Amino acid sequence: MVDLSQLNPRQKEAAKYIDGPLLVLAGAGSGKTSVITRKIAYLIGQCGIKPHHIAAVTFTNKAAREMKERVMSLVGKGGAKGLTVSTFHNLGLNIIRTECAVAGYKAGFSILDQDDCKSIIRDVMHREHGDDGDMIELVQNTISNLKNDLVSPDQAIAQAQSPQELMIAQTYSVYQRMLKAYNAVDFDDLIMVPTVLFRDNAEVLTRWQKKIRYLLVDEYQDTNTSQYEMVKLLVGHRTGLTVVGDDDQSIYAWRGARPENLLLLKKDYPTLKVVKLEQNYRSTGLILNAANRVIDNNPHEFEKKLWSDMGYGDPIKILKCRNDEIEAERIATEIVERRLRYGCGYRDFAVLYRGNHQSRNIEMKLQSFQVPYKISGGQSFFGRNEIKDIMGYLRLLINPSDDAAFLRIINTPRREIGPTTIEKLSEYAMKRGISMMSATTEMGLEQLLMPKAVDRLRRFGHWLENITRQAYTNDAVAAIKEMVQDIDYEGYLLQNSGTPNQAERRMKNVWFLIDSIQKMIDRADEEGDECTIEDAVGKLILRDLMEQQAQEDESDQVQLMTLHASKGLEFPHVYIMGMEEELMPHRNSIEADTIEEERRLMYVGITRAKRTLTLTYAGKRRQYGEAVSTTHSRFLDELPEDDVIWEGKTETTPEQQKQRGKEALSGLHNLLADF
Repeated sequence: MVDLSQLNPRQKEAAKYIDGPLLVLAGAGSGKTSVITRKIAYLIGQCGIKPHHIAAVTFTNKAAREMKERVMSLVGKGGAKGLTVSTFHNLGLNIIRTECAVAGYKAGFSILDQDDCKSIIRDVMHREHGDDGDMIELVQNTISNLKNDLVSPDQAIAQAQSPQELMIAQTYSVYQRMLKAYNAVDFDDLIMVPTVLFRDNAEVLTRWQKKIRYLLVDEYQDTNTSQYEMVKLLVGHRTGLTVVGDDDQSIYAWRGARPENLLLLKKDYPTLKVVKLEQNYRSTGLILNAANRVIDNNPHEFEKKLWSDMGYGDPIKILKCRNDEIEAERIATEIVERRLRYGCGYRDFAVLYRGNHQSRNIEMKLQSFQVPYKISGGQSFFGRNEIKDIMGYLRLLINPSDDAAFLRIINTPRREIGPTTIEKLSEYAMKRGISMMSATTEMGLEQLLMPKAVDRLRRFGHWLENITRQAYTNDAVAAIKEMVQDIDYEGYLLQNSGTPNQAERRMKNVWFLIDSIQKMIDRADEEGDECTIEDAVGKLILRDLMEQQAQEDESDQVQLMTLHASKGLEFPHVYIMGMEEELMPHRNSIEADTIEEERRLMYVGITRAKRTLTLTYAGKRRQYGEAVSTTHSRFLDELPEDDVIWEGKTETTPEQQKQRGKEALSGLHNLLADF
């Protein structure tokens, strides 16, 4: 029996309902993960549905990992055998892997990252349209949006209404042909390819409908068109569907998310049941009242009001500061003072802002006060050059057709294979309709290249073939280690790093990557699954694409991040800085009349706070070296008057500000004297 006693009445209702499709409208901090995980345990334990017929999908590896761990703690490792808990993109990858022949791919296809895709688009635009690269970002984003909306290259060409749209559609067409030639997919293909396959191939769809008999979807408001269609096709006319979402937290329209997908559920599933989770377990009543009042200004299909039994709490502070430098200083001073006064950790504080550029001032002030901090969204582990190099070798090892990987590593470390040799090799491979890797061992190269160049290419080709054979027939990780030693990558790093210490750190990253592959294989063995070298590398590429940080840092630091990055997190004390018109809401949203999404972003920011919330804005902000007067954000006027304390709204004299600064420093001095 699964214990549902810890759930509140609404949560329990959602966990036990299996008579039809269900929408769980889950407000911020309302315990939705508990509902999903206990529902999965309930389906297995009480409803007799085998774990291998259940799939739960979400948007981040972290959420999927946490969900699976919780389910296993409820039903035991053996009880969850075969259960699918993954991201949308991981599910898509598994579908393409299983159906690769029907989908038109060979086994071992590659997943290209954004930089590789950008290189291909750059080459196509230069070759086909003589473009110098100014429009690459626009073209790449437009192709991504077309794929998310399930628009094929032919459809895009037919729909084009301007020369620019036609150019982008034609680039899209050639780009897709090149991906197929490389036996590769991009990130968006991981959803589009399975969805189109389900739509156009009844046999494949039936096979997967039989496999997945109950589907649970988290963060449903973040789905795009292709994800919505994938879910709809998988579920078909059956009733085995639970989706969890919150239309008030849909903040990713800029990357294709469609909050209206929640509304479509009522049309597509007429028997849909809606259960609202409104009890919040995170924040004080006052913070929730403020969040409710702000979001009430948006139109709603589903009405809900967050409430809490955690007491009403402290008023929300709104601080007007003379300029952006004083704003940052005020926040930094308050963090130091509060930490000393109340004995909390630095990790209890978060400073949120609309754009990354806003972090500079607060960083400088925290540094001057010697306050440790961490900026979310720093360089990804997988974005480091040494990791991209080794991943290039691994990609080529599992897919010899991956020309993008070949070009990255053919001269890393240097093999004296010059650009002319690579150009001629590329032309030869194109004429023969084969990959550059395959071309390295062909006899025909002797007609094009000097004997030394042919010898170097052949030695490389035969060497990698030998490593590949070892990886597939013997110990894969041992073969990878041998590969890294053969190329003397450690020596290469010593030559190309600023200091020996830096080279050592970079080499440690490489061994960490290889250890990760070993751990994946070992974990799969423990759970009774098989994890091939292809599976392991595929998962690493997906992790690269989906997670900006390889490891979560639990050390005692103030957290600095954008409002977008804060979604799903919570902190005892939250500061939202830059609460000004044209910053929050952003100028682009004002011009495009998309204020509703900005208001949802404000709602997300408010509901991150557990105990205290402080909102700050600057009377003048420096832009392009000039101090410009600002207007405070309209969202501040939407807060309940009785729950906020405005400070600085009426102008204070320089003498008053000086006195307040002295008092703050004196208070800090007295606190420090007590230690």
